[in-house]
Amino acid sequence: MDKAQFARRYGPWALIAGASEGTGASFARQLAEMGLNLILVARRQGPLDRLASELRGAHGVECGTASIDLSAENAAQQLLQVAGDREVGLLIFNAGADPNGSMFLDNAVANWDALAMRNVMTVMRALHAFGAPMRTRKRGGLMVVGSGACYGGLPGIGVYAATKAFDLVLCEALWSELEPHGVDVLSFVIGRTDTPAHRELMEARDMPIPEGLADPDDVARLGLERLPFGPICNWGEGDEEAIMSASSAAQRRERIRQIAAVSAAYAKKG
Repeated sequence: MDKAQFARRYGPWALIAGASEGTGASFARQLAEMGLNLILVARRQGPLDRLASELRGAHGVECGTASIDLSAENAAQQLLQVAGDREVGLLIFNAGADPNGSMFLDNAVANWDALAMRNVMTVMRALHAFGAPMRTRKRGGLMVVGSGACYGGLPGIGVYAATKAFDLVLCEALWSELEPHGVDVLSFVIGRTDTPAHRELMEARDMPIPEGLADPDDVARLGLERLPFGPICNWGEGDEEAIMSASSAAQRRERIRQIAAVSAAYAKKG
């Protein structure tokens, strides 16, 4: 779709959680180029303010910022407060990396609590809060940026993988529920991407930066292109390919449609 169509479908405001750098900043730049006003959220205020200033100057869009710890119990409520009475037509939840880097029992459970709060509870609450008015308006988009870890439990990132699996399944269900109301939902499953956070993590573990990392701009561009076609897009795979998991995005989409049809028929009989 062209810029005008995109803005009508997902504007006038987009809120990006995890927007300060990497893929989040790439989403922000591309959305500003399409004419959407932005609400940028992350923990660090400085990078947010610099990005907002850049986007205002380059594209003439309105751009607000907020420093929010998304692992806080009231994080979703803070997101709503930041949005205020602005009409948010697109929510992108791009936060949620695992900063722990340890086996499950070798870390304090409080750290796993924080990760689960950020990747599960805050995501669920934010989708509920921002999805409801989109359903009423009959337009909008919800995107949760995930990870290939969602397709199986992996030692050392077990909690992270489990939270991403939750996000994936929730997005699939919401896609089916909200499609009749004109609201698009996408679980964007990405792989290793060349972001500052990823480089810092590798350096902290004394590991070399791997070759072939995805470019953040390319990742963001694909996510926005595939948003209307949910519920899943796997980075580096065609819609019919199954590399990260046993089933392709197309196969999972068809399975959800079949389940929804059976459920609707059952409800009608009742």
